[in-house]
Amino acid sequence: MKQLVCLLLPMFFSVSVMAGSIDYDKLVFLDAEALAEAGIKEAYEELLPELKRYVQNSVKIEERLDADQPRYSVVAAGIEYVVYAPGLIDEEGQSWGRATWAFFDIVNRQLTGSQYRFYAISGGNDLGGMFLTAAEVEEFKNSLGKKSDWPYLPTQEHPWYGQEH
Repeated sequence: MKQLVCLLLPMFFSVSVMAGSIDYDKLVFLDAEALAEAGIKEAYEELLPELKRYVQNSVKIEERLDADQPRYSVVAAGIEYVVYAPGLIDEEGQSWGRATWAFFDIVNRQLTGSQYRFYAISGGNDLGGMFLTAAEVEEFKNSLGKKSDWPYLPTQEHPWYGQEH
């Protein structure tokens, strides 16, 4: 699958980036829908081998899922991230946005003090992530015409959750 995506990337991103120093083989495929459907812990565990290249001690994630309510949250380093719960608005992909923000916040809190951050690439079902320095992010921005293609650090702000538009 990864090889297929790397073949298709030139169709969506400018050729100059493909020829530059950005290594799309390092793109981690996530899918915001899968994260929101009780997939944060699984995605985090798959990311751990790569994350451990940047941090000495990784945090553990506890998932809390109550199908009767329905409610889904994760706890990492003492912080609870609620993805969906009774009373939370869940229109226009808001649970996907909250799950994306939670996942990236958990990873990036661990990178404090490092020159790297885990940046989101795209969103929704096409969500991916990449460990990048600020200089590499600038290289992306200078090479890509559309702001929506730029790497970004997800936020809690609906509707874009930090993605340029």
